[in-house]
Amino acid sequence: MSRHVIRPFEEADLRAAAGLLAQRHKDHRKRHPLLPAEYEDEQLALVEVTAVWESESASGAVLTKGDEVTGYLLAAPKTSPVWGPNIWVESAGHAVREPEHIRDLYAAAATKWVDDGRIAHYVLVPDDAELIDAWFRLGFGSQHAHAIQPALTTPLPPRDLVVRRAVREDIAVLAELDLVLPQHQGLSPVFSAGGMPTLEEALADWEESIDDQDYATFVAEYNGQVIGSSIGCSLEKSSSHTGLARPDNAGFLGFAAVLPAARGLGAGRALGEAVLQWSADTGYTSVVTDWRVTNLLSSRTWPRLGFRQTFHRLHRLIGY
Repeated sequence: MSRHVIRPFEEADLRAAAGLLAQRHKDHRKRHPLLPAEYEDEQLALVEVTAVWESESASGAVLTKGDEVTGYLLAAPKTSPVWGPNIWVESAGHAVREPEHIRDLYAAAATKWVDDGRIAHYVLVPDDAELIDAWFRLGFGSQHAHAIQPALTTPLPPRDLVVRRAVREDIAVLAELDLVLPQHQGLSPVFSAGGMPTLEEALADWEESIDDQDYATFVAEYNGQVIGSSIGCSLEKSSSHTGLARPDNAGFLGFAAVLPAARGLGAGRALGEAVLQWSADTGYTSVVTDWRVTNLLSSRTWPRLGFRQTFHRLHRLIGY
């Protein structure tokens, strides 16, 4: 009787890995049909797996039974210091016939990663309960959510708050709001280590970009004062939503923030709805957003707005 064997990933494994990925994506689309259909095609799945394999310092493992590849795991580091000494398993970086086998693949591949000093591990996992459970039992926890919803088919009812497109006179408060989100993310329970611009940098950026037609910026007013902002754009502007995680013809809720003193008035929801309405009016068929799951505000507001989670970014820090 043949048994499973784990060995390092090789270039000759790409086509078999693509077949596994195409099947995983087909199963994923049964739950989220708005995800791009083209990656159910093994040839296009092969393009995605090959891109991971050809990334600088990529490495991984495959699981075989006899002559058949039944699972694979591929990862590569990112150069940004924000992520620490890292390794990333992106959306095309893993697929298995049996979810439990991802644990065996990780055990084999992670030895090299840790030996190389890469102790911050990230993985983007489709919302398959058994697969997520297998990753959790490797010491990973949920860090970030990717989510989607269909474009609106009927206009939203008006809200008490005034929500309008931003104008040049709003630049000062828009720059202030640019700092609000990273400041909030740095607090408990998020404790994000992401960088934060200075007010001067935010002002300069808005002076240059306020008239950029590729982005729709909205502000919410209460008693005549701007208290929050949101930004919508094409999902193609986002570097975090690519490949299997990038629906066709999708809008993107890329930013939303409300001044701390004004929270609880419904401005966040109203600003999110403004981007949803803009996306529908622009002709997008779906809208995507993402959030830190430890951000108590966004992790409650966006699901209530109708977003359904498609991918889970999981994280593990070795040695602590």
